[in-house]
Amino acid sequence: MPVVDTSRIATFRILADLPAAELEELAAVMQEVDVEAGAKVITLDDYGTAIYFIEEGEADALIDGGDATQTLGPGDTFGEIALLLTGERTANVVARTRMRLLSLAGQDFEDIRARVPELERSLRRLGLERAAR
Repeated sequence: MPVVDTSRIATFRILADLPAAELEELAAVMQEVDVEAGAKVITLDDYGTAIYFIEEGEADALIDGGDATQTLGPGDTFGEIALLLTGERTANVVARTRMRLLSLAGQDFEDIRARVPELERSLRRLGLERAAR
């Protein structure tokens, strides 16, 4: 029985076109995470251990601890650069409001990686686009 229903995952633009089998693999390992307003979700230079998908709420992504560079909201994803490309977080992400996230832990991703090639391609493409900014 999946922890998170596939219909919730399919609402994310980056995941919407995944084959049903990949959505099911993902649903089986994703976790729901509630975050209070003001909480730091990820910290610059920390080792990246998860990718997050925002279902509800907003967060500010701060690069080099500076001013907000981007507001993230429902449907957005963060954490993919550290997990797939650099190993380290490239920004601080702080919850602006109370948030509900779906989380994909790095170890769970490694466990299903061979069975989710489209997911890996989508996340890698997003990470490369962001890293180039």
